[in-house]
Amino acid sequence: MHILIVGGRGQLGQALQALYAGRAAHKLTIWNRPEHDLTDSGIAGHIAALRPDVVVNCAAWTDVDGAEANPAAAFAANADGPRSLAEGCARCAARLVHVSTNEVFAGEPGCFYAEDDLPQPHSVYARSKWAGEVAVCEALPTALIARTAWLFGPGGVNFPSKIIAAADQRGALRVVSDEYGNPTYAPDAAAAIAQLIDRGAKGIVHVVNEGYTSRFAFAEAVLALAGRCHIPLTPIAQHEWPRPAASPRHAVLLNHRAAQMGVKLRPWQQALVDYVVASQ
Repeated sequence: MHILIVGGRGQLGQALQALYAGRAAHKLTIWNRPEHDLTDSGIAGHIAALRPDVVVNCAAWTDVDGAEANPAAAFAANADGPRSLAEGCARCAARLVHVSTNEVFAGEPGCFYAEDDLPQPHSVYARSKWAGEVAVCEALPTALIARTAWLFGPGGVNFPSKIIAAADQRGALRVVSDEYGNPTYAPDAAAAIAQLIDRGAKGIVHVVNEGYTSRFAFAEAVLALAGRCHIPLTPIAQHEWPRPAASPRHAVLLNHRAAQMGVKLRPWQQALVDYVVASQ
């Protein structure tokens, strides 16, 4: 099987490469910017010419705050680009896995979101990602939309790496305590996506590690495992940490469809142990 990974430098792209690299039955092609840019008008033709069996789109505009000031660029990368990928896949009968986010949901306190729940994106970033989901489904109804959340993994800048770096630099931290989500380990998400590909999954599927937590409790767990329990942590409300684009406060995903297909991810706490060990 010939698999094309678009956006191979990101955390999930790296994890997918590591997963498939040792599988002799798979041919792997990696596309990165600037050679292959999602916003290139010719990207659909490039896909059709390559004729892969599966395309996994890990590329995206992920600067959530920056998207507020650059909505056109965010939509070009997160909506127009994925549509072009889907059109290219349709032209060569390739399957497409498009990675999306929990931030497409409003994240009202106390809410838990299954795959069929209606997105209500608020920020520019969230609206661009939701537009990408819609565009992909319109161009290629057989596509798999894999929504994930709070991704962290080796070789990337993520919440745990930022917390450890900030702890070492500042000696004390203030962390939001009323924002909740599913910490998701990139290698675990990659393994789940590979299983979904093997099972021929299509439509929207949530891919997150089991369980959920607050940013504050996540930071506590990171510091404890990293040997930095002595760092003082102060819980604050989200409104005390103003940003151009506020994240949804409780966009917690439920893995209903993946579980129905026999694809289950371990608790995030176990995955975090592996991440910290690998990072030290």
